[in-house]
Amino acid sequence: MREIHVDTIEKTIRDLCIQANKVLPESLECCIRDGKDKEQSEAGKSVFDDLCANLDAARETGLPICQDTGMAVIFLRVGQDVHITGGDLREAVNRGVAAGYLDGYLRCSVVGDPLERVNTGNNTPAVLHIDIVAGEQIEIDVCPKGFGSENMSALRMFTPAASEDDLVGFVVDTIRKAGSNPCPPIVVGVGIGGDFELCAYLAKKALCRDVAIRNPKPRYAELEEKMLNAVNRLGIGPQGFGGTVTALAVNIEQAPTHIAGLPISVNVGCHVTRHASAVL
Repeated sequence: MREIHVDTIEKTIRDLCIQANKVLPESLECCIRDGKDKEQSEAGKSVFDDLCANLDAARETGLPICQDTGMAVIFLRVGQDVHITGGDLREAVNRGVAAGYLDGYLRCSVVGDPLERVNTGNNTPAVLHIDIVAGEQIEIDVCPKGFGSENMSALRMFTPAASEDDLVGFVVDTIRKAGSNPCPPIVVGVGIGGDFELCAYLAKKALCRDVAIRNPKPRYAELEEKMLNAVNRLGIGPQGFGGTVTALAVNIEQAPTHIAGLPISVNVGCHVTRHASAVL
């Protein structure tokens, strides 16, 4: 049994909130910088120049990459041989988020009630997902999610009679309706299977996966490529100005489902689909 104090978790989450909002994952930054060479329209190439200049400015000044520093989504994979000491885990997570957003001068965007709309002032509470796994470590993923892209997400409960082309069509239609709203070029997270809520969770997990990593199952890796090509044929282009690069990547996560169902969900991420990780 290994002991980890909640103060360690709190500080780690604080630091990850700041890091995620100021520095993109290397593979995603490479996708953006390589995007200009893949983009065929002159307007799109110009947008890629601006996006790259923005990344450079964020790194040089220490300012957030985007003014919407998002709602904090936290994934914890907690080893079953870990004993968390010193207090409540959820409270420690929220203290870490609050410290990260206040110390990092990040925009606080969370309201305490969806109808009363009063800002909590420190970007808490976070959306917290906890998975109990084997081992004596805690893996932490901090994924700030802006809502210009989040609002473009969708879920549909297909029947098992649906074909792969139907699934591709749903993803493409979702992105077509989104247009320029999610600040393309986008990253697309797709969840297939499970039930209503698990399907949405899978799409979020997929969105937070490194864009350089393809689904380990060949059928789904091929489907990722098929969806990516179909989305890019829409012609929405960088920031909606038209072009050949609407999406940088499509990531799929799948899970077992019921014999009567075939759920699919799409979680849309903007070109700054942010996440930062640590292992305690």
